[in-house]
Amino acid sequence: MSPAGLWKTIDDKTGQARGVMRIYSENGLWFGKIVSSFNPADRAERCDKCGGERKDQPLIGLVIMRSMAQHGAEYSGGDILDPDTGWVYRCRFSLSADGQRLIVRGYFGLSVLGRTQVWIRDGK
Repeated sequence: MSPAGLWKTIDDKTGQARGVMRIYSENGLWFGKIVSSFNPADRAERCDKCGGERKDQPLIGLVIMRSMAQHGAEYSGGDILDPDTGWVYRCRFSLSADGQRLIVRGYFGLSVLGRTQVWIRDGK
């Protein structure tokens, strides 16, 4: 089962849907970019808290998950950006058994120092 496709992101703090991510493979690694937001205000937002090449880039189209490699049933080794804070976390994710949920964990150092979100496959 592949993680490729569209995923509805769910905010782990509010439980509300935030937007849609596209997970895709490029040169054997996995990436994720924001393709839409459910908040109309986000559609014109730029990542003013981001650093590097992502600084001041539009949120829509922004690659926030980078360079994830598949290791068995888990994907890891890359990073994920929180555009709300500009912080970049180490990342790992895995698919649920039915392939309809993506369990995404962003963390600093040890995996226990982070947070988890569950994204829902978007059937569009």
